[in-house]
Amino acid sequence: MSVGMNDSGIEWIGEIPDNWNLMPVKAILMERNETNNPIQTDFILSLTVDKGVIPYNEKTGGGNKAKEDLTAYKLTYPKDIVLNSMNILAGSVGISKYFGCVSPVYYTLYVRDDSYSIDYFNNIFQTKEFQANLRGLGNGIMIKESGTGKLNTIRMRISMSKLNRVMLPVPPKHIQEHIANVLDKKCTEIDETIESTRLSIEEYKKYKKSIITETVYKGLKNEVELKESEINYIGTIPKHWKVKKIKNVLTPLNRPVLQTDDVITCFRDGEVTLRKNRRTDGYTFSDTEKGYQGVEIGDLVIHGMDAFAGAIGISDSRGKCTPVVHVCESKENKRYYMYLLRSFALNDVFMALSEGVRIRSSDFRNWDKLAKIMVVSPPLSEQKEIADYLDSKCIEIDNLIVQKQKVISELETYKKSLIYEIVTGKKEV
Repeated sequence: MSVGMNDSGIEWIGEIPDNWNLMPVKAILMERNETNNPIQTDFILSLTVDKGVIPYNEKTGGGNKAKEDLTAYKLTYPKDIVLNSMNILAGSVGISKYFGCVSPVYYTLYVRDDSYSIDYFNNIFQTKEFQANLRGLGNGIMIKESGTGKLNTIRMRISMSKLNRVMLPVPPKHIQEHIANVLDKKCTEIDETIESTRLSIEEYKKYKKSIITETVYKGLKNEVELKESEINYIGTIPKHWKVKKIKNVLTPLNRPVLQTDDVITCFRDGEVTLRKNRRTDGYTFSDTEKGYQGVEIGDLVIHGMDAFAGAIGISDSRGKCTPVVHVCESKENKRYYMYLLRSFALNDVFMALSEGVRIRSSDFRNWDKLAKIMVVSPPLSEQKEIADYLDSKCIEIDNLIVQKQKVISELETYKKSLIYEIVTGKKEV
């Protein structure tokens, strides 16, 4: 017999089966307020949006440093739901597989009794509808959506007392368990497909790197006599090619700034475009425009601080840029030298030639320092052939990567939709 649907009266939940109930969080879950004082564990756990609860030493990409005083931490146990009270709106919630200690800004929740399935309620907490419903609970919380759709928040705490009053859909226990099992299987399948797609993207990136490196150092002719370049980061090159200093192939410019100029940014993926054409979150910008210089379409742009990460490209726009950027002209083929210098970035040449000013950085703000670096210089006709070939191959590979990224985005959207539809009873399982 099919089950009828009733309006829950709660906007983010919508309709639910008529044999389901609505209950507040506090009637289902309890906060575990066990501190690590006296110290019971030194196993620090962290909460990530992408991977959920993980050991702190597996965390990548920065974030807050772990506190030295472990007595200030809270304890969490396997099967606890862990929420970051200051970042739950961005999806910082997951279920723990470990006994360990977590930041005091985290909430750790467990079921009041065996009438409830913790896995079912963890799935509810993963839905964007549940997370979006919490926006009004934190006084002063501001939400900003980035160009990628990710929600960034000004970190203000959502109190447990307000979270406790949030209503949740509650099916019978056996249905909770069935839903949790079905979603575990389906989400595992989706996650495996997403991971294999990500791995294929990495393979495409490696392939692109190898094509660029091989072509800018060896050219397009299969059978050609080679010679030692006597530059350790270059190796052997075609016998008729030359080795020159950057200053002998590129000329730094200092174009005037026009009143109509917008700011141009040199991004690490090699795109040089107006800042307004790309997302701006994650980047810092100068408060003043002292020393800014003009950039013309077709200029070769090299970021003095981020060249090591690939911030080298040909500008697609007219605008102005910070003085930390080198804007260059050449009597030779700028696109060839762009690919050559990007190969230096891909193969950590800039890192090896510079004393970093911060972790994973190099400093080539001084043109005289950059100008001394040795580069490969083929005949002009070959430079154009190489640049044309790499333009074509890179567009081909980039298009394949974009297609793969679209697949990942569609799978992630489908996964979120599937979870929501199932945990609210709209999709029968």
